[in-house]
Amino acid sequence: MILEGKVWKFGDEINTDIIIPSRYCQLSPEEYKKHIMEPIRPDFYGMIKKGDFIFAGNGFGMGSSRGHAVLSLQEAGIRAIVGKSFARIFYRSSINEGLPVIECLEAYDKTDEGDLVKIDISSGIIENKTKALEFRFQPFPDLVLKIILAGGGVNYFKKQSGEK
Repeated sequence: MILEGKVWKFGDEINTDIIIPSRYCQLSPEEYKKHIMEPIRPDFYGMIKKGDFIFAGNGFGMGSSRGHAVLSLQEAGIRAIVGKSFARIFYRSSINEGLPVIECLEAYDKTDEGDLVKIDISSGIIENKTKALEFRFQPFPDLVLKIILAGGGVNYFKKQSGEK
């Protein structure tokens, strides 16, 4: 699985209340996706395009365990998140929903907002096309990769059981 897109960069400790404020969680995904990152970047949804990436500092997704945080990013078109570190619950929720979350400090430190990046999920390579740099990350274990490629845990297990 190879993904290409533009980088949107955020700092440390972006919690789930910043990703999607709780007051929007009662809305439909079509509506609440429009409010991602609103507390720190009110115009973010209008700037991103389907296939873009978030590059995040330490602790991305910390705070309350809110599944809406992952779903709102996916609904808005974010294809992967590269970060220095992730809150464990957010990390697991992302994998369960089929959103690749990649820990790679060097990629975060040497990539700027607006850079064009290509990520090879299977081989563990991030290529910054803007700066002609390459970074490596620990490839996902086989089962995790299969879950991501299936679009999440539910889809993966449906496929395994032959359910449609």
